[in-house]
Amino acid sequence: MILWLGAIGALIGWCLVDFDGFGIIIGGLFGLAAGWIVQRDIRTQVADATYPLQAQIDMLLAREPGVPRSPAATMPTDAAAKTEAVIVTSLRDRTALRPASAVPVSIAPRTDTPHAPPVHSNDPGFVATAMASALARGKAWLFGGNTIVRVGLIILFVGLSFLASYAASAGLFPIELRLALIIAIGIALLTVGFRTRLSRPAFGLALQGAGIATIYLTLFAAAKLYDTVPIAAAFVLMIVVSALGCALALLQRSQALAATAFAGGFAVPLLLSGGGANIVGPFAYYTILNLAILFIAHRQSWRVLNLIGFFATFGVATLWGTTSYQPTDFLAAQVFLIISVLIYVATAVLYTRATPGRLGNVADTTLLFGPALAGFGLQVGLVHDRPFGSAFAALGFAALYLGVAAWTMRYRRDSFRVMNEALLAIGIGFVTLAVPLALGARWTSAAWALEGAGAFWVGMRQARWMPRLFGILLQVVAALLYLTGLQGNVSAIPFANPAFVGAMLIAMAGLATAWWLRGPLPQSETRLARAYASWEATFAPAAFLFGFGFWWLAWAVEAARNVPPALAGLPPVPVFDTGVPQLLAMLTYVASAWGARAIGRRLRWPVACWPGYATLAALALGFVSAVGSGRHVMYTPDWAIWIVAIALHLRLLYLNDAAPTTDALDAVLRASHVGGVWLATAMLADCLWVGIDRARLWQTAWAEVSFLTATVAILLGLTLWSGRAMSRPTSVLRWPLSRHHVDYAWYAALPIAALVFVGALLTAALSPGNAAPLPYLPLLNPVDLALGLSLATLVLWRRTLLAGHAAPQGIGILHGHRAPAALGVLGFVMVNTVWLRIAHHLLGVSWSGDALLASFTVQTGLAILWTSLALALMVVAHRRGQRVPWLIGAGLLGLTVVKLLLIDLNNAGGGARIVAFIVVGLLMLAVGYLAPLPPKGAAERDEELVAA
Repeated sequence: MILWLGAIGALIGWCLVDFDGFGIIIGGLFGLAAGWIVQRDIRTQVADATYPLQAQIDMLLAREPGVPRSPAATMPTDAAAKTEAVIVTSLRDRTALRPASAVPVSIAPRTDTPHAPPVHSNDPGFVATAMASALARGKAWLFGGNTIVRVGLIILFVGLSFLASYAASAGLFPIELRLALIIAIGIALLTVGFRTRLSRPAFGLALQGAGIATIYLTLFAAAKLYDTVPIAAAFVLMIVVSALGCALALLQRSQALAATAFAGGFAVPLLLSGGGANIVGPFAYYTILNLAILFIAHRQSWRVLNLIGFFATFGVATLWGTTSYQPTDFLAAQVFLIISVLIYVATAVLYTRATPGRLGNVADTTLLFGPALAGFGLQVGLVHDRPFGSAFAALGFAALYLGVAAWTMRYRRDSFRVMNEALLAIGIGFVTLAVPLALGARWTSAAWALEGAGAFWVGMRQARWMPRLFGILLQVVAALLYLTGLQGNVSAIPFANPAFVGAMLIAMAGLATAWWLRGPLPQSETRLARAYASWEATFAPAAFLFGFGFWWLAWAVEAARNVPPALAGLPPVPVFDTGVPQLLAMLTYVASAWGARAIGRRLRWPVACWPGYATLAALALGFVSAVGSGRHVMYTPDWAIWIVAIALHLRLLYLNDAAPTTDALDAVLRASHVGGVWLATAMLADCLWVGIDRARLWQTAWAEVSFLTATVAILLGLTLWSGRAMSRPTSVLRWPLSRHHVDYAWYAALPIAALVFVGALLTAALSPGNAAPLPYLPLLNPVDLALGLSLATLVLWRRTLLAGHAAPQGIGILHGHRAPAALGVLGFVMVNTVWLRIAHHLLGVSWSGDALLASFTVQTGLAILWTSLALALMVVAHRRGQRVPWLIGAGLLGLTVVKLLLIDLNNAGGGARIVAFIVVGLLMLAVGYLAPLPPKGAAERDEELVAA
């Protein structure tokens, strides 16, 4: 098995890569892998089949170990009747030896396969068994029945191609003889298949299809590749072959053979097209083929054949229309299009007549909607340059479909119910489309939206699901049409312009539909109606959001309105300055959400309250959009818009907190409170930015500490306001701290604290401390003050949270030694950079890394500073009996010594080196005298300090 599949894979791989050598290797490897899988699966199936017998043998041998017995000799006389009980007993014995997780729920034999061991979902081998079963079924489908014939025919074609290729390369006989030989083989296949049509129908049909395909391809090669047969003769011969295939298909009632014949027939003009030929001939030929399909549809309901003709006809027509159409071809193309649409609409009617179903005759939706969509698209392409051509085309299609619906409703009302409704929907759709084609997209969309709402209302009143679905879809299409035409609002009249009115009418239609959908609507008792009802119940929230979105869009479009220019040729003039329309759109959303919530509470319409939960997102988008367009919060009229919008947002937050909520809405509310703090931080930084810009302080330290100051102010405010509230009972707190004091003090403050820490670290390391226009004062310049405030605020925030009663998730990072260590590192960097800025401003050292590193004075000062810090830390630790701070100070002192030996000793001059070594030495003596290592008994207090 493995070798056979490996050989087949090598052959297929060789063919797929144009007979190159590496294809044999790759295909062989895949074939060997497939053979191994198949062989393993076969062995597994054999083992499963013989499992009961093996269980019986094991049980008999277990009775007398070492004494082999024949099952027939040891089995009781009534063994045939007790075989199932023996098997079950053996299976119980084997199950008892399995791990606990592998023991099946039941050990009774399966009723569907009584000779196989039980398989349960809690058995580890269940998945593997299911996969093996699926693979076995796939192999049975692929290699069983008529598929074997197909595989054999494919291999035969491959062999014929090899033969033709070899003969051509060797020049054994002329090309005409070779082509004639292949046609003879095709005729032989056709003959043998026809003669075996009664004894072996599937085999015979497969041979006939192969014979027709062989003759087709050979005629194509003879005409186009080798130029041995004239194009016209090949065209006629291929038509004859196609007609022969159709006759054979009708004689044997074979849809597959008919599909093969017609596929070849539709491919003939494409295969033999010479380019630039008169289009009347191919159109006439396709019309004949389509009439033949219509004739067959009158006798047989072969859907595949109908679809082949439809897609081939309209596909070729579309390809030709987009690549080769000329105005001189209008008449021929128009006649062909009309005939084709009529043929396939008639084919759809015939298919419905011949195909009964449980709810009336079955309608082919592809043949009903396909000619309408494809045909109308081609018709618009033909008449788009004529006045009202598209509108008249829509009216023509509407007349066709409504006329067919009127005829079928008169004679086939009950059996054609599904098709009648589809025809009416298509006809009404074309009427709807015809009316606004001469108008603008915005008025068109408004009319469609209102019509969709009307259709939904009619369906609601009549308890019919199709008009309601049509009304919803029509509103969606209207919305898409409006959005595609939304390229700017230029009008001298406020509000009474197509952009505003169009969006507002779509909004009214959507909101009306949402109101009608707030409760269950009456339905018919059909299966489709019940299925639609289950979906319709979920449309209400989407319909409201749809209507609310277009309500807001109407106001946003009006805010972005332009007025026509005073002189021709000039661009339109916007009503508001750049950036203001975005803020007005933000304000209208927040105000609309506030109004919708008020209406929802009064009318008990919960979905109307949903937009009020997204006002923070509107504020954030408005802020980003305004800043991106060059505006700031302190500009006029921006500050007034922000005051109103924030007031409405806070009011909505209060109302939402007071209302009952679910877990999801509660999470949204918490995110709104937390995100509001972050937005306030950004807005405060934006205000500081404007102040710095007005004061022209961009080249000073004031600009460098602006964002740091804003974040520190927010963190300090949160600490003093909500942080202390964590230590008080919730009952005495007022809104919003009564519900969100932890959110403000921890979740909102944590990212801000991280920004303060990182900002302070970067500012300390990078800022030179230029305080212009004020003179530089050590420790009293904006950088040092901001850094000191940052460190103090971080310490206060940590202590306040640790003193609170609540323990929010993640607050453990503030415990232990990590947070104090991080604050200590920040303080150490700040103290060092204070000395660097003093050296820069007062001692004239350039503010650059190289200059500061090479300065004797700077290095000496750092050595003295580190030693002083170590002295202070060790003295305090000694007095308090704390070993850990003392060890930290000792480490810093050791680092100072290393710096003296590696940097100061080599780079410093005489005076600086003397000062550095003397001062550091004296300080170290003071440390040894004043702060020796605390006794070991203080270790427990050290651990308590670290834990705190």
